[in-house]
Amino acid sequence: MLKKLYDWTLSMASHPRALWVLAFVAFIESSVFPIPPDALMIPMIIARPSRAFLIAAVATAASVLGGLAGYAIGYGAFELVGRPVLEFYGKDAYFAEFAARYAEWGAWAVLIAGVTPFPYKVITILSGATALSLPVFILASVVARALRFFIVAALLWKFGAPIRDFIERRLGLVFVVFVVLLVGGFYAVRFL
Repeated sequence: MLKKLYDWTLSMASHPRALWVLAFVAFIESSVFPIPPDALMIPMIIARPSRAFLIAAVATAASVLGGLAGYAIGYGAFELVGRPVLEFYGKDAYFAEFAARYAEWGAWAVLIAGVTPFPYKVITILSGATALSLPVFILASVVARALRFFIVAALLWKFGAPIRDFIERRLGLVFVVFVVLLVGGFYAVRFL
């Protein structure tokens, strides 16, 4: 089923209303959908590099709005909807421990999940379930999602199709290393 969803998402890149499909995919990916919008963004940008930053802007805006939907699920419907989504991704067992630490580190969690391969939808739902400050959640989401989507757009705009393999296979790792270095740097400055 996941393969069919991925293939359908990829096939939408050449659809006349691809930008609307991207907005839809970015929106639902932030709360429940398992396929990241990158799968649609990459072929769209390769096909029309002049629209790279428009595509990134649409993905960012829709993703943040979808993140708000995920937040609402966690805040108002965690037991009914949120917990089954977390169970699907194998993250439900961590909720109690996570909720205890989330108030202090919530903004960092949103930033990290927003740029790394970690499922962003898990963080959006947990942010609502733990009642993370909504302005903090929105700001961290905008920064993280814009960083992720605009870096992908800029790389594809500048280098085109040859960079596609790097983005699909290694950019997630690059983002993870970046986040580890960033958090490690803040930790070192704070405690040394």
